[in-house]
Amino acid sequence: MGVIAISGQAASGKTTVARELASRLNYRFVSIGELFRRIAVERGVSLLELHRIAETDFSIDRTVDEEAIKEARRGNVVIEGHLAAWILKDVADVRIYLKADIRARSQRLSARDGKSIEEALNEIRAREESNRRRYLAIYGIDINDTSIFDLVVDTTYIDAGKVVDIVYEYVYNVLHNRGKF
Repeated sequence: MGVIAISGQAASGKTTVARELASRLNYRFVSIGELFRRIAVERGVSLLELHRIAETDFSIDRTVDEEAIKEARRGNVVIEGHLAAWILKDVADVRIYLKADIRARSQRLSARDGKSIEEALNEIRAREESNRRRYLAIYGIDINDTSIFDLVVDTTYIDAGKVVDIVYEYVYNVLHNRGKF
């Protein structure tokens, strides 16, 4: 019944690492970010516009977060998202935070989404500020406080495969020692 929550900064590698970790563990993979993006598509707005809407319509975040909790309670899952570890703090066996230098994250987002580095940098800053304001307003959570995490990994200079190796080793040992693997 293992539950792994992976949170972190935009374009730090959360989705890539979580998806591969889930595969290695033979767990389900759930992306809170993908749920959020699906709502944007359903509403016919951009991701940044949905962030702006969510700043006054807290039901958007609450709906996504309730879905994450439901998925966690089913067990054997890796759930990734900016707020995943905080939302799942009472359910997750392991809480992991990924971070990286803003320049590295801008380059990753630029390459992934076909944007200029300047556009990617502006999007990251806007999304993170929106997330910070919303999570403080909705839940009283400061997403810059990493004290709740079991493992924090700086992905700036480590390729995704190596980050997955580090995270897998840690998670395997925790679950094994708790009799869950």
